[in-house]
Amino acid sequence: MSSNGDRHFNVRATRSGKWWAITVDQLDGVFSQARRLDQVESMAREAIALALDVEPPEVGHISMEVIPPANVVDLLSTIDQAIATADEANAVVASTRREAAERLRLAGLPVRDVGHLLGLSHQRVSQILAR
Repeated sequence: MSSNGDRHFNVRATRSGKWWAITVDQLDGVFSQARRLDQVESMAREAIALALDVEPPEVGHISMEVIPPANVVDLLSTIDQAIATADEANAVVASTRREAAERLRLAGLPVRDVGHLLGLSHQRVSQILAR
């Protein structure tokens, strides 16, 4: 068989009762289960190895797709959108804060005063200005 670097398996984990049901796209009839998501890859690796008659480390690369329970899909999407929005807002805050710190320093204000105006410590202002 080809080297393990050539093999790639797509594994799908779907919640079924108290277990995650594991399927492998490329191997019909290969199934497993795990109690927790952090166990899915190793359980899938063992099932694939058994089906291919190789050792688990020889299986190759595994990509996982987790199918969450249907009643939380919308909530998870909302969380992802909120995180993206927060990340964008944080980027605006950081760049605006840096510009304000630079302008205040150019106006001759001491770092401690800049920090006071920006609600930051003078040490943090120094870090921002050093970038």
